Amino acid sequence: KGYTFIASHDEIVAKAKKEGDLRVLGNIEPPVIKAATAAFMKRYPFLNVIGRETTGSNAAQRTILELKSGAAREWDTVGPTQDFRSEYLPHLWKIDILGMAEQGVLKIPPPMIDSINRNIVSFSSRFSVVAYNKGLVPADQVPKKWDDLVRPEFKGKKFAADVRPTEIAELVPAWGLEKTIDFAHKIKDQQPIWVRGATRTFAAIISGEIPMMIGVRFHSVRRAQLKDRTGVLQYAVLEPVPLSASMPLAVLASAQHPHAALLLLEWFASPEGQKIIDDYEPLGSSVYVPGGAVEQEVRGKKLSVLSWENYQVIDQWISKVFEAYGFPTAQGQK
Repeated sequence: KGYTFIASHDEIVAKAKKEGDLRVLGNIEPPVIKAATAAFMKRYPFLNVIGRETTGSNAAQRTILELKSGAAREWDTVGPTQDFRSEYLPHLWKIDILGMAEQGVLKIPPPMIDSINRNIVSFSSRFSVVAYNKGLVPADQVPKKWDDLVRPEFKGKKFAADVRPTEIAELVPAWGLEKTIDFAHKIKDQQPIWVRGATRTFAAIISGEIPMMIGVRFHSVRRAQLKDRTGVLQYAVLEPVPLSASMPLAVLASAQHPHAALLLLEWFASPEGQKIIDDYEPLGSSVYVPGGAVEQEVRGKKLSVLSWENYQVIDQWISKVFEAYGFPTAQGQK
């Protein structure tokens, strides 16, 4: 199928030594980049690594334009975000990372690798929780599963819900589309407080203006908890747990140091690399690495995992949940 397959890890290391450098561009936050490059160069002292963060849709579009024009040749890696993945694909090295991982050439858990394109690795797992003020939501009323949110005591401005229902749409793999849409209708009937984004809502929860918010990312809550001096902000992991892949990284076809880039991808999937993601993201490791913060949080729980195939239709699911919430078409959610 036109993919390159390297059969020996020693060959990758030998060629990386000759390359000597690595230039990393990705959707990775600066604290992670700084700590990761230092640790990676300690592991491979023959490499000199420079990294730069690129986040947001504007940055992604700018990177794609640079790739199309040939102006991005200084970089070896890129972070092909889901929204623009199809535009990134023609510019990626067709290296069979999945096959190499399955054969043990690269020590990367195969579920971390895009099973369709085979050359994109996601090093972080995002899962959704409910955030609440422990002074406003008694311990015996804290929901344990998503269906608990439609109980009578949660009706009438008792919780906030994001008008961009990504996390709710991620229940489809476990529930199916019909049940998820029915649940969205029931959430609408609970008369929630409609919000956009979690940052301001966390502040309102801490101040006591809003008791609870549903469908927020675990790592976002943990970040907010670090700033919450009152200690009132808490979270609950509801089952099934909506879980998706994040922090994608791939090697560019134009990479000057492609084998050094492969070593970086392998290193980010290692316990050392995952610990740095947990320490600086924070708590953003992959569920497929045992002992990481995410794996420990969801261990033993029923998951609703967004598969690589599901990424082709997740926007449709989001639109249907948005419509079930009672908003006019998907136009307003962009």
